[in-house]
Amino acid sequence: MAEAANHPWARLQARLPFLRRRARLTADVRAFFAGRGYAEAETPCLVPVPGMEVHLRAFASAYEPHLGVGARLPLWLRTSPELALKRLLVGGSGKVFELARVWRNGEASPRHAPEFTMLEWYAPGQGMAALMEETELLLRSVAPRHVAHGDAACDLSLPFERLTMAEAFSRHCRGMDILGTVDPATGEGDAATLRANAARVGLHVPETDGWEDGFFRLMLERVEPHLGRGRATFLTHWPAPQAALARRDPRDGRVALRFELFVAGLELANAFDELTDPVEQRARFERDVAARRAESGEEGWGVDEEFLAALEAGMPEGAGIALGFDRLAMLVAGARDIEDVLWLPAVARDAPLALPPPVRLLAAPER
Repeated sequence: MAEAANHPWARLQARLPFLRRRARLTADVRAFFAGRGYAEAETPCLVPVPGMEVHLRAFASAYEPHLGVGARLPLWLRTSPELALKRLLVGGSGKVFELARVWRNGEASPRHAPEFTMLEWYAPGQGMAALMEETELLLRSVAPRHVAHGDAACDLSLPFERLTMAEAFSRHCRGMDILGTVDPATGEGDAATLRANAARVGLHVPETDGWEDGFFRLMLERVEPHLGRGRATFLTHWPAPQAALARRDPRDGRVALRFELFVAGLELANAFDELTDPVEQRARFERDVAARRAESGEEGWGVDEEFLAALEAGMPEGAGIALGFDRLAMLVAGARDIEDVLWLPAVARDAPLALPPPVRLLAAPER
């Protein structure tokens, strides 16, 4: 019985205040978007392509025909509803949002769960600046004025800081020029230039680091610990190698029109001024597939052809954002651990469930 007491279902009473606050937050978020003319969408959880991010791992599944319909089809649990929601934009949905269950294999920490909720919303015709204003309004509408996590606190009544990545590196990496490490013509990062620029200001990036590894080493060690403290921070205008599904800035090819939001030290949201060029998107996807195979040594999944077909049909200009709803619930409820705001975690970190022995299925008697 002592072991059973460690499981989340046995600790439910202690977590109920957090969970009830989460339930109110869910209702408040839905009311916010309904009031702004958004439609709530529900897109598939089982998909042929779970997402295109190189470093994310997905849960594999398959459709097995049982009633004589279709053929066996490999499927995955989605890592995000992003690609599906954008196809709705192409179909003329207008402004949409989704409180989506998503899955990311191997992620478990006080801030991560392998199954969690992502709040995503997309608005045709809206740019990055308008999306930041809307995000700021959302947080002020659904969260208390003062929020905290760990040793960081935020006053959400203060104007959110808007800090470009170039400014952030200059401020927190001794004046380092991060955009000087990116080729404006190709949007590719150069690892040797990154190491040289870092060394010039007395910072060390190992020879074994590629551009992305070196960038994130400096970002995580020197920049991110300062963000979202005192007031929330929008970290904007990312280096082009980190564009993902964002447009490059037409005024500066070294920059992607992307931002992340940090509140009380938590990375809370990731947003793009959406790339609508199917040729450039295909090239990025193909690079991502090759990089994932090289990193994992597995085939995984390929390019999302259905999404690219939607882009070719014409996706409207606009901006979209993915916000970690469980992390927002942690801030709103004052919880320290993501498990405190999950009704029943899929995988309990401190008390993994013992799986039952396999059951032998008996064949049905012949008639």
